[in-house]
Amino acid sequence: MIATINPVTGETLRTFCPISPGELEGKLDLAAAAFRNGLASTVAERGARLHQLADLFEAEQDRLARLMALEMGKPLQEGLAEIGKCAEGCRYYADHAAAFLAEMPLPDAAGKGRAHVRFDPLGAVLAIMPWNFPFWQVIRFAAPALMAGNVGLLKHANNVPQCAIALEELFLRAGFPEGAFQNLLIETETVAQVIDDPRVAAVTLTGSLAAGSEVAARAGKAIKRTVLELGGSDPFVVLPSADLVATAQKAVKARTLNGGQSCIAAKRFIVHAAVYDEFEYRMVEGFKRLRVGDPLLPETEIGPLAHGRAFATLERQVREAVSAGGKVLIGGKQKGMIGFFYEPTVIAGLSSGAPVAQEEFFGPVALLFKARDLDEAIALANRTPFGLGASVWTRDQLEQRRCIAEIEAGQVFVNEIVASQPALPFGGIKRSGYGRELGVFGIHEFVNAKTVWIAE
Repeated sequence: MIATINPVTGETLRTFCPISPGELEGKLDLAAAAFRNGLASTVAERGARLHQLADLFEAEQDRLARLMALEMGKPLQEGLAEIGKCAEGCRYYADHAAAFLAEMPLPDAAGKGRAHVRFDPLGAVLAIMPWNFPFWQVIRFAAPALMAGNVGLLKHANNVPQCAIALEELFLRAGFPEGAFQNLLIETETVAQVIDDPRVAAVTLTGSLAAGSEVAARAGKAIKRTVLELGGSDPFVVLPSADLVATAQKAVKARTLNGGQSCIAAKRFIVHAAVYDEFEYRMVEGFKRLRVGDPLLPETEIGPLAHGRAFATLERQVREAVSAGGKVLIGGKQKGMIGFFYEPTVIAGLSSGAPVAQEEFFGPVALLFKARDLDEAIALANRTPFGLGASVWTRDQLEQRRCIAEIEAGQVFVNEIVASQPALPFGGIKRSGYGRELGVFGIHEFVNAKTVWIAE
């Protein structure tokens, strides 16, 4: 079902009918035409539209933040920050795309001639996007893809249809041609048909491991390029030289931002034995102070989980963690209110080898692990099928260098929370997926790096 269901109350606010097969066919035709017509546009023209889109995001931030609160429970302050990041991302690519897409000379090419690489667009890029950052996730695909000359087709999560509709309207109002960015209100079972369609050139997905596997297999059969970001179980490694007061404060934020519903949220807190007890105390105290409530209230820090399935999954994971030897230090149950609220929870003592410890916890639940030394901390950090991000907290430069080199992740942050930023390439390894979003790598994912040789 494609519907807005308020996670604060569980009430269905609005439902949407999927588009018909004929309407889908029309949208795919329109995307193909928009791509052909857009080949004559310049980077400067596309950049001007993206700047206009950034202005619209800022002008309508209150409306868009409220929409996220109603559809997936994001607190207003976090929603405003997300819309601000969307504007920042638009301006970043508007200002840097020309340099990223400039022809690359190949001065060392052998023979009598000149060689260079040019970056040409591919066509329509299908984006299958999640609900947890319903605007930012879309912009970080769309801004580079459209600046490169591609067109976008959005299959958004079924619980944020109004965010998806708002995005298409914003692109049109910013001056992008009709068909350059379209929202597809389709059910999940229709996605395979769209991937197969010859008018679709590439696919990007942010979502579950199961969804990523299915999309990769389908696109692979059709020999279409894919970028996959499939979540993570990011380690937050604390070593003895860290400032424990500041680090514990950051740890609470790293675990509970967006209600803990973030792929790059820290999930496993791996703490050196020498400072473990103090860190545990400070983290639990920090969790006690968190304000849980209606995301529309300005004082709320943590809203509800986005939907009932997420709530049921988190409940099951906590039960299994306790059954496997974990001890709940705080929380561990539904918050005493209607809706999909779950108490901020800290669990210690769970074996890192327990099956549930290998899963991604998508909610405000932190897992604490004690490490005897640096070697064990790194080993625990890598004891996961995922490899998206990691943060390391130490002032010792040797420890920093070892963690940067040895932790298996797509990004390692030292003495800071892992975060996506427009200029920083974003993506994972292992079961966290492949390919990169953002930065120069993000715009090069969906282009043809065409080698050109000119004889002299």
